[in-house]
Amino acid sequence: MSKLDLKKNLGGLYRASANEIAEIDAPAFDFLMIDGSGDPNTSAAYREAVEALFSVAYKVKFAIKQGGGRDYVVMPLEGLWWADDMATFHAGDKARWQWTMMIMQPPFVTASDVPAAIAAVRRKNDLPGLAKLRFETFQEGRCAQILHIGPFSEEGPTIQKVHDYILSRGALRGKHHEIYLSDPRRAAPQKLRTIIRQPMG
Repeated sequence: MSKLDLKKNLGGLYRASANEIAEIDAPAFDFLMIDGSGDPNTSAAYREAVEALFSVAYKVKFAIKQGGGRDYVVMPLEGLWWADDMATFHAGDKARWQWTMMIMQPPFVTASDVPAAIAAVRRKNDLPGLAKLRFETFQEGRCAQILHIGPFSEEGPTIQKVHDYILSRGALRGKHHEIYLSDPRRAAPQKLRTIIRQPMG
């Protein structure tokens, strides 16, 4: 049986055009999640969250495979972003940003698979982020999205384009959502590919 790649199978949910905004309906999926706050460029909590998420995501994957289950590609990192005062969010005051970093899980991964994976990771390296990790279902519903190509620091006009599209048709709702299709450790900043998604009312 071929390796499952949900990023490909889910089509428009994990694929977007840089030239036009698309509307999608995002159903409920299960995620590994960690909440935090602070500037992602300087926050130790952010780095710890990402490290813990990927460590557990891969440990779950290998446990499923070793147990005779289907092999699959680990999904990309995603982030929900907001601020208690959204004026500070739009002003780019990153120190006040709140975030939930997360990795989507295949439908055959359940909450019962996660504690053993966390324990296995902890035996090798007691990562600080492990204590905050949870398994949770998340559903966005109707959203607008577009692909941003380039550095994270230059997302502003792309985000505004999505907001203008939504406001011309309804209202913004929910949290700013980003899906990181590129690994910033390996890709040049100008080549980073990020889906910018915003729920719409």
